Amino acid sequence: MERANAMRILLSGAGVAGPVLGYWLTRHGFSVTIVERASTPRRTGGHAVDLFRPALEISERMGLLRRIEERAVGTRRMTVHQEGARRPVRANLSKIFRATTDRHVEIMRDDLTEVYRDATRDDIAYVFGDSITAIAPDGEVSFESAAPRRFDLVIGADGLHSNVRSLVFGDESRFSTPLGAHLAVLTLPNTRGLDGELLMHVGVGRTAGIYGVRHMGDARVLFLFRGAPESEHPRDVPRQKELLHAAFTGMHPDVDRWLDGLDQTTAFYFDSIAQLRMETWSRGRVTLVGDAGYSPGPAVGGSTSLAIVGAYVLAGELARAGGDHEQAFPAYERAMAEHVRAAHAAALGAARTLIPTSRMGVRGLAQGARLISALPPGPARALLRLASGTARVHDSMAVDDYAQTG
Repeated sequence: MERANAMRILLSGAGVAGPVLGYWLTRHGFSVTIVERASTPRRTGGHAVDLFRPALEISERMGLLRRIEERAVGTRRMTVHQEGARRPVRANLSKIFRATTDRHVEIMRDDLTEVYRDATRDDIAYVFGDSITAIAPDGEVSFESAAPRRFDLVIGADGLHSNVRSLVFGDESRFSTPLGAHLAVLTLPNTRGLDGELLMHVGVGRTAGIYGVRHMGDARVLFLFRGAPESEHPRDVPRQKELLHAAFTGMHPDVDRWLDGLDQTTAFYFDSIAQLRMETWSRGRVTLVGDAGYSPGPAVGGSTSLAIVGAYVLAGELARAGGDHEQAFPAYERAMAEHVRAAHAAALGAARTLIPTSRMGVRGLAQGARLISALPPGPARALLRLASGTARVHDSMAVDDYAQTG
């Protein structure tokens, strides 16, 4: 519901960043509307995302930590098959996570968005099945379906392929830096009865894995591979599936069976792994948050945690400035600049580790996981923090306490 005499702020995108930003904006006294292109909230399950310490602390301030922890995926073990090797390597994922960070939760993306939306549905006007078509300098916004309305501010929280960014800043190609790899996720029946286990097959330039999702009763298959630029197949699903077959067929009988499920899957996601690099995320009354402005890269950069931190900081800076965007937007960008730079750098290293470029890299991924899970906690933590930049970067993000601002 809108608040009388409050600044009116329109958010585009009802994923993760939008509802988190909306939560804190309403707590600071702003009136928030969220428009979402999808006709209904997505409940296909999505894929697993990682929340590190700062994102969990923000969620705890929202009173949502218990609900998030209750929906944790709960992957505890990992089996890694190296292409060409006889025996798999087994590792204790729970121990690896504990060595990586003192606070971490892995949760399905759609579960996380549902938790955040449920916490905001009484305070925010959600509009599903519509999209922004134009944003005027004075804040008048045109929509595909609804009549034009005027807002004080417009914020794009609509992901890597942001509509708001395209309307205000120009074509995505100006800001997107492909990392030379792709990500695909599909949903299949959990015929192997995987419970708390991640099964992986790793080769040069390609990694495939499957894990069970207990509370959903199915499994997710993850493909990471190096390949052609996205411009050849941006929304061509048949072509995307052809690329997956070309990259993975013959890798292992397990992987071939997963590929056989491409035409039967209930949910399929495919995208390039790219970073968004912009000199500024703000123009006039418009700014961007999360992947829309500074995605470090899906699957490799901790983008969900970064989006939650960015949403919290943006809301806090707007409250601190009394809604003056000319003061708040630059302060938000200054506060997030180092976090974004570090996340981008860590993602480049993570991509090299997760999608090895050499046989040595394949062995290093498997044997490193086994070594870390075999070491005592202290040495394991020291070794992993040297080797893994993503968790270290996201754990070290320090943000102001904006909870009482405004």
